[in-house]
Amino acid sequence: MSREQLDAIVEALRAQAKLVPDELHALRTFYETISEARPIPAGVLVEPVDVAGIPGAWYRPKGVETKRTVLYFHGGGYVIGSLKTHAPLMGQLALSARANVLGVEYRLAPEHPHPAAIEDARKAFDWLMASGCAIGDIAIAGDSAGGGLTLALLVQLRDDGVALPKAGVCFSPWTDMACTGDSLVDRVALDPYVDLPGLEGMAQMFIGDGSAQDPLASPMYADLTGLPPLLIQVGTAEILLDDATRVAACAQVAGVDVTLEIWDDMFHVWQIFSEILDEAMEAMEKAGRFIQKHTALDEAGKA
Repeated sequence: MSREQLDAIVEALRAQAKLVPDELHALRTFYETISEARPIPAGVLVEPVDVAGIPGAWYRPKGVETKRTVLYFHGGGYVIGSLKTHAPLMGQLALSARANVLGVEYRLAPEHPHPAAIEDARKAFDWLMASGCAIGDIAIAGDSAGGGLTLALLVQLRDDGVALPKAGVCFSPWTDMACTGDSLVDRVALDPYVDLPGLEGMAQMFIGDGSAQDPLASPMYADLTGLPPLLIQVGTAEILLDDATRVAACAQVAGVDVTLEIWDDMFHVWQIFSEILDEAMEAMEKAGRFIQKHTALDEAGKA
């Protein structure tokens, strides 16, 4: 690790506004604006697409003939985030996994509280299947709220008796809308990006009149039996550390093949900085290999 790389990013994150719910409109605009300065990796083709009425985009690795597909859900606490804010991450995942990555802009709270996000996630999955994708080619992935949504969709598909994607990848997943993890308090000084008041406010906007322990909103409280192999990555310098470690423990108890990676000194969704942070690229490459391992071969014969 280049300490200079990490320190520069952490300093920049600390200089940004925390995720304050009462400044939601400004935050959405802010994160859209700063994302414009971060390039989509070279070697990625971007193709906007209508996903059953949901705005979406394909991120395809140039020169790679593959049927491997990753359905990706962006983070942002269910209240901010878009294709624009996460395009660099989805582009790098396409390269690392040698896969066609489909990102979707699911509806956000508070305008559209739970279950809008899971409804859109399911609609996107059904659209993929209707478009001719084979289940053996598909993985689901997401970061932060999108990581929780990844798990929630897998739970819903299992409950509905639908054939499951072959893998799930969660970057710093937010899995507990009740906000009960010890790390929400004992990691506050370390986290440059997320704080408890912001999380609680976003959780309330997302849940609305529902229950914070609804398993499709908070997969921490779901029965995870029967889910496909999971990769969960989380950093030690984030208050959502326990959201990742506890859901991984629940998955392990349920008999799921789960790989939990805890990265020293890494902050919330550090993977998004793969173009400037060594650990971010390393994490993305590990996620890519995990997806390749559990999905079908591409036409170059690579798993």
